[in-house]
Amino acid sequence: MKVLANDGISPLGKQLLEDNGYTVVTDTVPQDQLVETINKENYEVLLVRSATKVRTDIIDGCANLKMIGRGGVGMDNIDVDYARKKGKFVFNTPAASSQSVAELVMAHLFGAVRFLHLSNRAMVTEGASNFKGLKKAYAKGIELRGKTLGIIGFGRIGQTVASYALGCGMKVVAFTPDMTTAKINITIEGHGNITIDIPSQSMEEVLKSSDFITLHTPSLAEPIMGKAQFDLMKNGTILVNAARGGVVDEDALIEALESGKLAHACLDVFENEPNPRADLMTMANISLSPHIGAATEEAQDRIGTELAEIIMNQNS
Repeated sequence: MKVLANDGISPLGKQLLEDNGYTVVTDTVPQDQLVETINKENYEVLLVRSATKVRTDIIDGCANLKMIGRGGVGMDNIDVDYARKKGKFVFNTPAASSQSVAELVMAHLFGAVRFLHLSNRAMVTEGASNFKGLKKAYAKGIELRGKTLGIIGFGRIGQTVASYALGCGMKVVAFTPDMTTAKINITIEGHGNITIDIPSQSMEEVLKSSDFITLHTPSLAEPIMGKAQFDLMKNGTILVNAARGGVVDEDALIEALESGKLAHACLDVFENEPNPRADLMTMANISLSPHIGAATEEAQDRIGTELAEIIMNQNS
C-alpha cells in the first residue's frame, strides 16, 4: 500500500510503516496537482497536517484513495463528513500534541508577564549601551502564581494546560459546552498522581473572573471572541490563542489591545494563515509564534507513530 504524507511525517512513523511493508512518500505535492498525482501514483492513503486541504475535488477525483489522515487535533482542512459518505476512512491524532501545545501556551504566558518578547529584542540593540534603562523599562512584571486562568474549551489540550497552571499555583476556571466537571490528573515525577476536579462555569463567568484566558476550541464558522466578550473581561487581561485562526475577531482584538482592555495577546494562529495581517505583527503588546503548537520532536514522533498504527490496524 502506498502512502503520501504530503505535509510530512516523523522519521519514526515513516520507519514503522516501511518496516511493515508500506511505501511512504514525503514529497510535497502542490494542492492543484494532488488529484493527478494520487491517481498516477496509485496512492491509497493521504496524510496531511494543516497545509494541505482535502476537499470534495480530491475526494471525488481519487477513487483509489481509501484513507485520509490528519496529523493533529482538528480536521477543519478535510471535508470529513463528505469523505466518509464516499467510503473513505478518515482519522486524526487528537491526543498526540496536547503536551506540546500546552507547554507553548505556558511559554507564552511566562514570556508575556515578564516582557520577554520586547526585552529580548531590545537587549540586542541597546543592551550594551542602555542596560540600566532597559532594566527600568521591563521591571514591572507580574507573577502567574495566585492568578486565575480561564480556559475556553476544556478538552484534552485545555485540561493539559490546566495541569501545568495548577502546578504553577494558579486558579483554573473553565468553560466547555455540555461539561459539568473534569478530573485533572497531575503527575509529580517520583511522587505519584494528584486528581483535581474542575467544575465547568458559564463562559460569561470565566471571562469576568479571569486574569488570563486561553482558547482551545475547534475551528468555528464565527469567532467566539469578539467585542462583546472582550467587554466582559477585566481591564488588563492577557489572552492566548493557540487553537485556530478565526476563533478571535482580529479587528476587535486590535481595538481591545489599543484601549487597554487587553494588556497583552499571545498568538500562535491567525485568520489569514500563512499571510497574517501586518498591523498585528507590529503591535508592542503582542507576542507571536508561527503556528508551532504541535511542533516538538516528541509530539511529532507521537503523531507519526499513532498515524502509522491506525493505518496498520485498519488494514489488519
